Amino acid sequence: MGEDAGRWLFDANGRREEHRCLTRDGRFRPVPNSVLEQRFYIMMRHILVAICLLPVVANLAVADGPVVLPAQVTLDGPHAGQRLIVEEMRGGKAFGDLTGQAKFSTADPKVATVDAQGRVQPVGDGETVIRAEVAGQTSEAKIIVRHHGRTEPWSFANDVQAVLTKTGCNMGSCHGAQSGKKGFKLALRGYDHEADYDTLTRRSRGRRVIPSDPARSLILLKATGAIPHGGGTRFGTDSREYHIVSQWIAEGAMGPSEADTHVAELAVLPEQVTLKPGDAQQIVVLATYSDGTVRDVTQWAMYDTTEMGVAAVDQQGKVDVVGAGESAITVWFGSKVAVATISVPYDNKVDGQLFAQTSQVNFVDDLILEKLKTLRIPPSRQAGDGEFLRRVYLDTMGILPTVEETRAFLADESPGKRARLIDQILQRTEYVDYWTYKWSDLLLVSSKQLDGAAVWAFYSWLRKCVEENKPWDQLAQDVVTARGSTLDNGAANFFVLHKDPQQLTEATSLTFLGMSITCARCHDHPMERWTQDDYYGMANLFGRVRQKDGAVGGEIVVFPVTEGNVPHPRRLEVPIPQPLDGEPLAVDDPRDRRAHLAEWLTAAENPYFARAIVNRVWANFMGRGLVQPVDDLRSTNPASNEKLLSALADDLRKHNYDVKHLIRTILNSAAYQRSAEPVEGNEADDRFYSHFLLKRMPAEVMLDAFSQTTGVPTQFPGFPKGWRAQQLPDSNIVSYFLSAFGRPSREFVCTCERTEDPNVTQTLHLTNGKTLNDKLKSDDCVATTMTKEKLTDEQVIERVYLGALTRFPTEAEKAALLKAFAESTSAAVDEKQAVDEKVAAEQRQALIADFIWATLSSKEFLFIH
Repeated sequence: MGEDAGRWLFDANGRREEHRCLTRDGRFRPVPNSVLEQRFYIMMRHILVAICLLPVVANLAVADGPVVLPAQVTLDGPHAGQRLIVEEMRGGKAFGDLTGQAKFSTADPKVATVDAQGRVQPVGDGETVIRAEVAGQTSEAKIIVRHHGRTEPWSFANDVQAVLTKTGCNMGSCHGAQSGKKGFKLALRGYDHEADYDTLTRRSRGRRVIPSDPARSLILLKATGAIPHGGGTRFGTDSREYHIVSQWIAEGAMGPSEADTHVAELAVLPEQVTLKPGDAQQIVVLATYSDGTVRDVTQWAMYDTTEMGVAAVDQQGKVDVVGAGESAITVWFGSKVAVATISVPYDNKVDGQLFAQTSQVNFVDDLILEKLKTLRIPPSRQAGDGEFLRRVYLDTMGILPTVEETRAFLADESPGKRARLIDQILQRTEYVDYWTYKWSDLLLVSSKQLDGAAVWAFYSWLRKCVEENKPWDQLAQDVVTARGSTLDNGAANFFVLHKDPQQLTEATSLTFLGMSITCARCHDHPMERWTQDDYYGMANLFGRVRQKDGAVGGEIVVFPVTEGNVPHPRRLEVPIPQPLDGEPLAVDDPRDRRAHLAEWLTAAENPYFARAIVNRVWANFMGRGLVQPVDDLRSTNPASNEKLLSALADDLRKHNYDVKHLIRTILNSAAYQRSAEPVEGNEADDRFYSHFLLKRMPAEVMLDAFSQTTGVPTQFPGFPKGWRAQQLPDSNIVSYFLSAFGRPSREFVCTCERTEDPNVTQTLHLTNGKTLNDKLKSDDCVATTMTKEKLTDEQVIERVYLGALTRFPTEAEKAALLKAFAESTSAAVDEKQAVDEKVAAEQRQALIADFIWATLSSKEFLFIH
């Protein structure tokens, strides 16, 4: 394609400005003057990165037995080196680190040497083979050495910054803090090379870096503890860190330049490994740079673990397994992240036939059982009809089935009744109520920030979307590109809630991509690959949206304009309007930039959009997201079942983002219909869905359930009698109960606003608070109705159980309750022998009310199970 391909930059008018490879931050930033050229550039960039990663991918396709990883290494330049590991492979999967048992040797020591730990160092240009022998079996790695004799100065951006990051100098607890430390401030994790270079070489009267005498440089004297340093000793004078920094200074302390390469991709070996408690595993990290070179950056990467109870990792990439389960080891280097998954099967003796005999309705079950089989976690039994009926009503409509509905379902013995029930539920008005309320939570419909008429307009628009089952991608596009009156087009209120481009950028990312990029507003994201340039490129897509007052009170008109840009906080040039990793727009393109954003947002190739909504819906039904927290879909927070999340997202795309189809798929799965009762061996499982996860009713669902079971609706100020909490358009409605039980305030796009953790206030309110007690004392309460109808004790018990718990009482429960009823009645009669009919009715009503209260305050009622 020629050396000029993809290197043209353009000015604000779309004219070619200059011919260069990289911008000042070391990244290609083309602004093509045609869609064809634009797409060609991006296609070629992806192809080049893929070609560079081919040797890394090839390392995974290996035979059984001990295998050297990586299997082929190119050591380019005098500073190159590579750490090899020997991995036990079976069926193409890794099962343990054998490096400590291996004996390494090199075929040609004039090309490269290897030590006992598998560390390879170049000696001279050429090719050789490194062999590793384990228990009589030999595996090889091909080593290619190039440009070993080349003079190659150390790079500030790629080498010195790596030292400063690894030693913690530019972390938030040290000089990377907002105000720095002791007058010395570095950009957090080295996101700003030019500013850091200026600070090191130009500030403090040039004492931090002294090219004429590197050893007298403060950066070395303090880091080695030669003079007092609040951060303590960071490295020794005989360390590689000292060598790199001192040599860089001696070479003239060259600063960052546009010729610097940058990290394009990060990969880890092994990417997935199955281990046992007590095992150790070394992680190798490979960085592919923009010039195509691949370097071992294991020593310079930062490591963390998602599950300390499963696997711990030190800052050299050594993993120690401490318990059973699964953990992700997250790796960060050069603003890129990668993940290695550590699977540790439980010490359970599970009959292999158990998984084959377990019901598998659809691909959800296939992938969940595959994970359970890998971890040796047995699945629980299928939930009974009563359990399923109660669960699916509460999870899908936020209501309990009526006594009549419960009786009919339990009596129905026809096959396929659960699937038919699911189809019926998806057509009910209560389904619309429930999901309109859920999306109102997500989109922050509240009179705290919107006029009352605007609240109704936004709510009504969302309700119509749910009623019509509008595809999720179309709903998202309608929100992001909304214009016109906020009263006529409810979706336009999204721009009233989030007024400036930064707020719109962050809200859009959280709402529709399930990820927060807020950190990148001030600096490169510390736990994701998004840079500050990425952030302001996306923010500039909202840079041409304006608002004005409408013709009537409370009306705002949202409209796009053809001028205006969001400034970059550190650069003079205008940020190029561009979605996070999408195609850029020319700065002078007159079209509504939001349309370009919406197209990228909902494109089939966008890896985030479908996963985000799948994760939200999955969490609603299964008790926790495949990624948890639900709106934290960053690379360093991987899914508990990545295959399942990807499969669900793919299926949603294939079905045109039909949310009802997604819900139907989940509800029909054997995984959803599994019992919440653990079996031996899966008691500790809280993320792999071997049994249904218990969850407390959401505040609104619980309040409506109290109203339904007592027969006394909750009266909300300003709303008709009989309205349920799930029908309210506004979260800013006075309700002590809803506030106490964790209703979100709808002020921030974050699932953390809703809380379902129990507390003393909730316990006291259930015990003697007004909400439940007032309902039980009401003349409309079912306790009064049952008394008037003169139901027998057995009829009362059965009706309360069917209405509140969606099941008949067991024989033992019935016997105990009948005895308690009889004793309570006898005690009342003994207390006053001459009891008139009115007093007897009052005592009977109080007895039934107490029984209802005991049932409604029980764990079985308050939890979805």
